[in-house]
Amino acid sequence: MTALTRRQNAHPMDRIYRHQRHIYDLTRKYYLLGRDRLIRDLRPDHDGSVLEIGCGTARNLIKVAKRYPQARCFGVDISRAMLATAESAIARKGLNDRIRVARGDATNFDGAALLGEPTFDRVFISYSLSMIPSWRTTLERALHALAPGGRLMIVDFGDLAGWPGWFRTALLRWLALFQVTPRDDLADVAVKLANSRGYSIVMGSLYRGYARAITIERPNASRSP
Repeated sequence: MTALTRRQNAHPMDRIYRHQRHIYDLTRKYYLLGRDRLIRDLRPDHDGSVLEIGCGTARNLIKVAKRYPQARCFGVDISRAMLATAESAIARKGLNDRIRVARGDATNFDGAALLGEPTFDRVFISYSLSMIPSWRTTLERALHALAPGGRLMIVDFGDLAGWPGWFRTALLRWLALFQVTPRDDLADVAVKLANSRGYSIVMGSLYRGYARAITIERPNASRSP
């Protein structure tokens, strides 16, 4: 396959992040707020499995692995470019034995086939739903990947209710440059999906509505989704 053919067959996320991946973590820390709070609240059990859907550069997974040294960490992402950066970062930190990443579609990945884990004790999605066109299907897949007693934790853009209109307009224009669209009905969809499965859900607004945090927990004795 020629270089031209590879470029033509690349996933849109590869085209977006082919060059950005090198400065992604440096720039995103200023406006992807709430990620470290989510990591702090993960609290997986001893030897628990943690999956990030849309793991990108593995910035979050590396922090999870360092904070919870007994956890087994996994990540999936559709972008080969981002995964190349992730694998380099994981190796550089000496965490190859703690973190495993694989290329997979967030809407239909198979945890057992890709990562050797059919379900996970913790699944988290950090600012990826606003980038995935079929984000509702991604939510369903994330819930399907939960082990009994497991939790799905989400942080993404909120309604910006506490911010002036000019700020919301400017932020949305900026995000659109990267094909990012905040999901205004994320809370409603999450509640509907959780209730349909008999799962509990807790939601919160962060930073005056800049971000939304959602936790969905599957009971130990839950029926299969």
